[in-house]
Formats: sequence, C-alpha cells, structure tokens
Amino acid sequence: MKFAVIVFPGSNCDMDLFHAIETGLGEEVDYVFHTETNLENYDAILLPGGFSYGDYLRSGAIASFSNVMESVKQFAESGKPVLGICNGFQVLLEAGLLPGAMKRNEALKFICRPVELTVENNKSIFTTNYDLHEKINVPIAHAEGNYECDEETLKDLEQNNQIVFRYVNNPNGSVSDIAGIVNERGNVLGMMPHPERAVDELLGSADGLKLFQSMLANWREHHAITS
Repeated sequence: MKFAVIVFPGSNCDMDLFHAIETGLGEEVDYVFHTETNLENYDAILLPGGFSYGDYLRSGAIASFSNVMESVKQFAESGKPVLGICNGFQVLLEAGLLPGAMKRNEALKFICRPVELTVENNKSIFTTNYDLHEKINVPIAHAEGNYECDEETLKDLEQNNQIVFRYVNNPNGSVSDIAGIVNERGNVLGMMPHPERAVDELLGSADGLKLFQSMLANWREHHAITS
C-alpha cells in the first residue's frame, strides 16, 4: 500500500505521519507537495497537522485552494481513503469534503496533552481494528479544535453513523464531544487528535497505530491476489 503525505507551507506534523507509516506500519510513503496535481499512484492520502499558510484567514482556509486539493477531491470521489489530522481536518472542512467548521477552543488557549477518546464507529475503513466503544489514548495539539455544526448536520452525522471518535472529557467545547467524523461514503476521515503520535508505547500510547492498520487491512482485503 502506498501513502502520500501532503506537505503545505507551514505543515509541521508531516514527518510524524511519514514515520508512522514507514516505521510503524511498514508501508511505502512519499512526501507530496501542495503544488502536485496527480495523485493517481497512491492508495491513501494523508493531510498532516501544522499551521498551513500560517493559519491566515482561518485555519486550513488558504490550503483548501492549493493545487493539490483538486486532486484530493477527485481522489476522495473515487472512493479511496483520505485522512486529515488536526490542521488536515480543518483543510477538509474548508474544502467542503466534510461538513461543519472549526472555532477557537472554548478556553481560547492552545491545548497540548493526551486525551481519552471513545470509538463510536468501528465499521469504517479507519477503525475496523478497534472495538466498538473502545477507549483509546491519543494526544491533541490545537488552538482551533472546537468543532461546530448546525442541528440538522449533527442529526445527519448521528443517523448516518458518521461520528467516529468522541472525547471522553471534552477539552475544547466541540459539539456533542466530537473528535472525528467521516463523510457519508465513509472514505474521508477528519480528526483533531494525532494518531501518528501514538504509534509506539515509547511515546506513551500505541493506540493510534490501529487506525493505520485498519486502513492497511481494508486495502489488502480489496487487493487480494487469488489464483
């Protein structure tokens, strides 16, 4: 399986993601810059955390207009997996690939610490290696992680089982304790916590590795070689 880590000006978690795939998962991975327009050679796209374009206007807003994002949209439309983490989640929201928006944290402070999450949906291609309602420990690092949507959108997210992760103790004020959601098709995941920083017990938790292992298991299931 071949992964692409998209690099925007201001990305700072791209190396963490690269390490998680290359060392933690043992799969092939490339850095792909924001100017790229062809993603056909990849099986999964990863949008990292950081401060793309300095978070000017709104977090993720300028990055959503980068050349590469048109190809990311086409990639998502083809049904292949797209994962946006932290700033990557914000980019997916700004690009319209996921519903809702991000606001400043409720306390108006940057938060950087481990948090406990509940797996709300273990049927997605990102979560099949988790148990339903499993508690996992994954770090957060953000100032604008307060997820917001209107009542109708929240109702749709609930009914369509699109809420994948919830905070056990909400650190930022996100509506309905939401930490991560998928699109209706289930192949685009946005989440504020950083699973790539939780792929080895030496880091304090290996709970994030299951997310990438789920993606790999799904890919292998659909690319099995039979004779």
